Amino acid sequence: MKNTMNIYKRKDGRFEGRIPFGRDDNGNLKYRYLYSRNLTELKEKMLYAYTTSEKYSPVVCGKTLHELSLEWLGSAKLRVKESSYCCYKKIVTKHIIPYFEKIKYCELNTPKINAFIEYLLKYGKSDKNSGLSAKTVHDIIVAMRSIAKYSEQEYGLSNPMCSISMPKIQRNEISVLNESERKNLQNHLVNNLNNTNIGILLTMYSGMRIGEICALKWSDIDLQSGIIRISKTVQRINDKIGNSKTKIIVGSPKSRTSEREIPIPNFLVNILNERRQNENNYILSGTHKLIEPRTMQNRFKSVLKKCGIRNVNFHLLRHTYATVCIENGFDAKTVSELLGHSNVNIT
Repeated sequence: MKNTMNIYKRKDGRFEGRIPFGRDDNGNLKYRYLYSRNLTELKEKMLYAYTTSEKYSPVVCGKTLHELSLEWLGSAKLRVKESSYCCYKKIVTKHIIPYFEKIKYCELNTPKINAFIEYLLKYGKSDKNSGLSAKTVHDIIVAMRSIAKYSEQEYGLSNPMCSISMPKIQRNEISVLNESERKNLQNHLVNNLNNTNIGILLTMYSGMRIGEICALKWSDIDLQSGIIRISKTVQRINDKIGNSKTKIIVGSPKSRTSEREIPIPNFLVNILNERRQNENNYILSGTHKLIEPRTMQNRFKSVLKKCGIRNVNFHLLRHTYATVCIENGFDAKTVSELLGHSNVNIT
């Protein structure tokens, strides 16, 4: 027992135990993972797993992908942000469960999963007449991989996702505002200062995401140091509990690296000093009430129309900021940190 009980303490404070439960097709040992915050309890779990045939029971082997997907969703809800959970739930209920219906998990194999990927790429949209983008299909397969890992760790079931290749994502050339458009837009904003235009100016010189500027309060700006502190974001997510189909939430940013500090130029500091408001007011509204991303997107398009600039999304300001930084000699790592990317390769 001493040689087979592999236990270590995780960063989240839980103990993780690993026990072998067979071999894969290549003869390599396969493992089952068990977790507990109490070391004694974990050892008891591992001992029980060793001395029972739980992982081979007919009930477990008879589970459908539908059942395991919902189990995985339930476990994910306890550890991920509400917005992430909503994305996972949409993937499971809209794509995975309807396609595979009542298929048993042990019946999944490479041909069936590849057929699913091909279906999504050709007919995955709601109208069934067109396919989903490779990026969306990629996200669905990532969720299926997590479900497979959960099934392997909880029940010792073989992982059918090991040899599945992801659809290739085509990287389109990123569009940005050219120098003439930037000057035109900035002149209009500076000469017509209001909460919305200040928000657009701040985004031009910080590369914030639209949800981040919507969540920004005056207390998040250190005018003495000329620094913006990003710690929250605004999102609209699905809501099955209330009367509305969606709801607005204010939460932590996209990733841990998204919490960051961004320097802003002196002319913007001067503008903000002249218009400074209550610390608890949102920048975009000037009140305690926030402006949601959809509203800000529409206001931005109205500003573009007034300036005679082509119709683009608010997110283009982020791409433009990154491009201007690189043109001015910033290295990729610095730009990545300013943008709050989790990986410099994304930049």
